[in-house]
Amino acid sequence: MPEIRHNVLTREWVIIATERAKRPDQFVRKNAKKALPVFEPKCPFCPGNEAMTPSETYVVRDTNGWRVRVTPNKYGALAYEGPRQLSIHGIQRKVTGVGIHEVIVETPKHNAATALLQDAEVETIIETYLNRFRFASGDPRIEQVTIFKNHGESAGTSLEHPHSQMIAAPVITSQLRDRLINALKHYDEFGECIFCHVLEMELKEGTRIVMESEHFVAFVQYAALTPFRC
Repeated sequence: MPEIRHNVLTREWVIIATERAKRPDQFVRKNAKKALPVFEPKCPFCPGNEAMTPSETYVVRDTNGWRVRVTPNKYGALAYEGPRQLSIHGIQRKVTGVGIHEVIVETPKHNAATALLQDAEVETIIETYLNRFRFASGDPRIEQVTIFKNHGESAGTSLEHPHSQMIAAPVITSQLRDRLINALKHYDEFGECIFCHVLEMELKEGTRIVMESEHFVAFVQYAALTPFRC
């Protein structure tokens, strides 16, 4: 029977219906994936095509060339130049759309899958994330930095070459703001960090732990807003 669980981080009720995971079309692939080449002449993220993107803002190189390359998004959602200004006219308010929108090209190999890269290659990508996060956080106009990755056509990605993106915005999204407010309310009421409490309970129960290491724990929350899908 489905359950309706309460997500203590978002204060939302979530329907957990495991039977829906057994739908007959779940694993049907409507379109066969084509084999990708290591190098695609028309791909702006492949080595040798650097002139097809804006000038790089960060790069990691070795004797074979670049390993990870970061450039401004050619069709950025935010403008890098300009001050952050808030305007209020009655109930209408707006902030100038300044910020940072970058693309992190994760590997020179067009046909690589990020999940199948070597540990050292993934480490370089994460170090790049950290570098760009610190850079964006040092900009006084920036209030929130989000690093994300779309994979595959169904997720909205327009280029096959493995890449991620970073958006550093001059405002805090309501999703993050609500979580912080809920965490503060929980601390005021119970005198404890809600994130620490959730982690402690998940580790104790152990049924939703994906992976645990010395420094990190990956788990599916008790009332997760979305299920993991293969």
